[in-house]
Amino acid sequence: MTTTTLPIILNGVTGRMGYRQHLVRSLLALRDEGGLPLRDGVRLLPEPILVGRNEHKLRDIAERHGIARWTTDLDGVLADPDVPVYFDAQVTQAREKAIKAAIAAGKHVYTEKPTAESLDGALELARLAADAGVKNGVVQDKLFLPGLIKLKRLIDGGFFGRILSVRGEFGYWVFEGDWQEAQRPSWNYRREDGGGIVVDMFCHWSYVLHELFGRVEAVTAKAITHVPERIDEHGERYAATADDAAYGIFELAGGIVAQLNSSWCVRVYRDELVEFQVDGTHGSAVAGLRECRIQHRATTPKPVWNPDLPVTERFRDQWQLVPDNAEFDNGFKVQWEQFLRHVVEDAPFPYGFLAGARGVQLAALGLRSSDEGCRVEVPELELA
Repeated sequence: MTTTTLPIILNGVTGRMGYRQHLVRSLLALRDEGGLPLRDGVRLLPEPILVGRNEHKLRDIAERHGIARWTTDLDGVLADPDVPVYFDAQVTQAREKAIKAAIAAGKHVYTEKPTAESLDGALELARLAADAGVKNGVVQDKLFLPGLIKLKRLIDGGFFGRILSVRGEFGYWVFEGDWQEAQRPSWNYRREDGGGIVVDMFCHWSYVLHELFGRVEAVTAKAITHVPERIDEHGERYAATADDAAYGIFELAGGIVAQLNSSWCVRVYRDELVEFQVDGTHGSAVAGLRECRIQHRATTPKPVWNPDLPVTERFRDQWQLVPDNAEFDNGFKVQWEQFLRHVVEDAPFPYGFLAGARGVQLAALGLRSSDEGCRVEVPELELA
């Protein structure tokens, strides 16, 4: 078996997402499988180069996983002409500067989102990458969830007829940090540090809505901070200056209306942490992280509203489970495979920096809608 290595700079792997999903469950998983099979029969072995600010954490991760190279000197490794790819999973505030440096060094760039703190910054990254001729991609992980893959299969198969609406619920209770430790880092709840659920989740909703249902044409949102004070990782109280819940209405091309609630202040009473209900003239579906259930118009019951009598039917039992019909790998790993093929084989990759800019745009306009109490149109983005 012929193999070839591809050095990849990984910046931000000391964080939870960068470490677990991108390093361990994606690139190291590919390495353990013997590499990514390419069209010419060669297997591509990713060679991670860990970059960060904490020398102790980097050394520990490298030793634990048998990774030869790690450094706290980003500029130094960017200057290495034998390293073609840069990946960024840092906090948002540090991302834009690092990506600019990577583009200037001629690296192909794959990154978490948001790509920048402002729309101008996100569009500048897209223009710089286009001008430099470097390949670029943004993580769109939720498109690769088994539940949404099944939902896309239903859409492509015409199951819904004309789609009317989408309803989404995402979130869970994040503990305040006093009597139980918070399960998210404290910077998520400080706007000055790049936190906030709108900045986080509207970037996700942007690509989910765009890729599955159509372009977002307008947004009406209410962002709020339900819990104004929390306890940080050191047991210190701090003011929560970022929104921890957002309630949005998104008007899509073709007249589809999407209502999406995002909250870190909600207790879960549903089957999965995120669920989308899609209603169409011919059928409906409810998709979560892994499962998807459907109800066709031919099997739709006829409920009658009568508050004087107890309910005699279990509405959940009237839905049919969509079969897997395939093996589903980790979504982050699948998208990494797509991006690596994009780099080495020039395979198509539709989720570039312009897609990332759409997410930044929707978050910014959602916050504007909330601040001004109004409906805001979403202009279509194009590179000048």
